[in-house]
Amino acid sequence: MELLKKIPMPDNMEKGEIIDLLLREEYGYLPKDDVKVSAELIEEDKKFCAGKAVLHKLRLTCKGDFGEFSFPVMYSKQLSEGKKPCFIHINFSPNVPDKYQPTEEIVDHGYSILSFFYQDVTSDDDDFTNGLAGVIYPDGKRGEYDCGKIGLWAWAAMRVMDYAQTLPEIDSERITVAGHSRLGKTALLAGMLDERFFCAVSNNSGSCGAAISREKDGETIADICRVFPFWFSKHYLKYCNNEDNLPFDQHYLLAANYPHLVYVASAEGDIWAGPKNEYLSCIAASGYFEKRGKTGFVHPDRLAEVGEAFHDGSIGYHYRTGTHFQSRYDWVKYIEFLNKH
Repeated sequence: MELLKKIPMPDNMEKGEIIDLLLREEYGYLPKDDVKVSAELIEEDKKFCAGKAVLHKLRLTCKGDFGEFSFPVMYSKQLSEGKKPCFIHINFSPNVPDKYQPTEEIVDHGYSILSFFYQDVTSDDDDFTNGLAGVIYPDGKRGEYDCGKIGLWAWAAMRVMDYAQTLPEIDSERITVAGHSRLGKTALLAGMLDERFFCAVSNNSGSCGAAISREKDGETIADICRVFPFWFSKHYLKYCNNEDNLPFDQHYLLAANYPHLVYVASAEGDIWAGPKNEYLSCIAASGYFEKRGKTGFVHPDRLAEVGEAFHDGSIGYHYRTGTHFQSRYDWVKYIEFLNKH
């Protein structure tokens, strides 16, 4: 854990300072969120999950100074009595259920879930002329400090949150944003920017997500920016092979999810994501919560062992066997943590 002595700490910073630092130096500034959101029901399945849920296919329309943008959202509505906790899942697929979203399992645990396919918002490439990107950047060009695709996907997740707040059957104070891999990075960014979330869940988000960038195994900033520079602001590219000059590290992203909960999931075989550095990031972010009167990350004074889960603090974590995936096991662990809090 010597690495923790070499990284800057955010503990004495105001949250607004951390947000501005991360947006300016890494993710870029997002579109304004002063928008009106409306939903149109496209299809309905009243017998979904053997009649335990109703599945709504919706079209969400967002209107603001930038213009208008619409994208599809799937709503798996739990039918038991009372207000329900809910996930907003940023997914790699439009399908419900999906390999990354075991919807019936989630419904059986008492949760509803709103999900959307991230590329229905904008494509996962350097084309900034399509989808939301084409509306925000009409000429397809962005400035040095404008957000990349991760910022646009996070903005869409917050618009789904706007819609979720209008649903009387949803417990508006228990809505969790979740994502896997690049979409785990997206969930953490959305959680940082929107305090209405109950929790932000990062599954195997790794480099430029939950994992500390300094002395990281697997994917580095140079690796990720060589292939996916369009995820981040153009300004961020100056930190390729230059991690020691970062004025922050990725635990700032976890810390800035204060005051709500944050959860990190790692996998033993996911060396590219860097499970050790994801775990150390939870430790490094803990002081920010503790200094503000919350329990931080409750953990043993050692690295995590496979099969362990730490759910007692505001920062939750588990470390499973297997590789880069978002499994039923992961979802059950998220739910155990959320229910505990």
